[in-house]
Amino acid sequence: MIRRRIKNSVGIWGFGPMATRFMPSGYHQEAVSETMEARTERAVKGLGILVDGYEYHYPGEINQKNLLKVQKILGKEHDIYAIAMGLHCIPEFGLGALTNPKKEQRDYAAKLIREAIDMCKEVGAKLIIWPGGEGYNYPFQVSYNEIWGYFIDGIQAAVEYANSKNVTVLLEHKNSEPAMKILMKDIGMTMFVINKIKEIGTDITSLKINMDWQHLIMNGEHLAEYAAVLSKENLLGHHHGNSGWGMFDDDNMVGGSYFLETIALAVELRKSEYGKNGERIGYDLFPYTENHVDAVKRSVLHWEFLDSIAQKIDLKALEDKQKNKDAVGCYEIVYKALGLDKKFIEGVYKKYSK
Repeated sequence: MIRRRIKNSVGIWGFGPMATRFMPSGYHQEAVSETMEARTERAVKGLGILVDGYEYHYPGEINQKNLLKVQKILGKEHDIYAIAMGLHCIPEFGLGALTNPKKEQRDYAAKLIREAIDMCKEVGAKLIIWPGGEGYNYPFQVSYNEIWGYFIDGIQAAVEYANSKNVTVLLEHKNSEPAMKILMKDIGMTMFVINKIKEIGTDITSLKINMDWQHLIMNGEHLAEYAAVLSKENLLGHHHGNSGWGMFDDDNMVGGSYFLETIALAVELRKSEYGKNGERIGYDLFPYTENHVDAVKRSVLHWEFLDSIAQKIDLKALEDKQKNKDAVGCYEIVYKALGLDKKFIEGVYKKYSK
């Protein structure tokens, strides 16, 4: 049975100058002086019907000054699906936002989060909290219990406020960059944060996890396994699709690497019926030197192709093999969906018999 496609969204940050520490002005000079309205228009015109919605960082990419203009460009065909906190891009938060040593800075960060939640309520978006600047760079630099206390308090307050506005919050982990040691470093620690907030007495019904694929890959966290676990725990709220080499947050095109692992992820999403409640596959890409629009298009097409392969896999036969941890049998079923069928095998034997 072919199920309905999972709707998608894309981060507008993937259309920027693409700065690196070696090329601070970015490889895409045409985007340096581009307004957010112009960037949005370029993305919408280039991607058309392939993308359902867009994601923006608050307050750097979207704010009260440009919201209406951005919405007008998106039109009725596209929505603002998620608003991500961009606190890591604010110079005053170099030592952290929610975990800043100065209370006035922590309070300012909390104020910005509340403003973003208000905007989410206004446009019907979800809030993504990726606390990339909440951590430390050196041993002895922080009091671990103190900084964790600040962090839990900040997230808990954000969730409480979001609950009052009926806004879903999505937590996203990463192990490093910009802080060299980010507190919420892996899926397990993200679940720990959610459980701590629950212990305090906060309703976590609308608190979910955003799986950024490359962030998991960097940790050696298997995409399919964690999608299955989070789905069972009712914690899987969103995805940021990408790929990479596994050593850095490359944010390469979907399927550029980890090909089979991404198919395995698609299988688990199929099994859990991900998307039936409006969840999406978001694309978090950083095309350093590639054409922005082309890289996103290719990622959308790659995902649809990989998902189509997942739908060809005989799940009943696969589950039967999994009961005995029969790796050979599992791969026979998976590769059959890729084209390694009886006819191909016969061809191999013919070649070897010559």
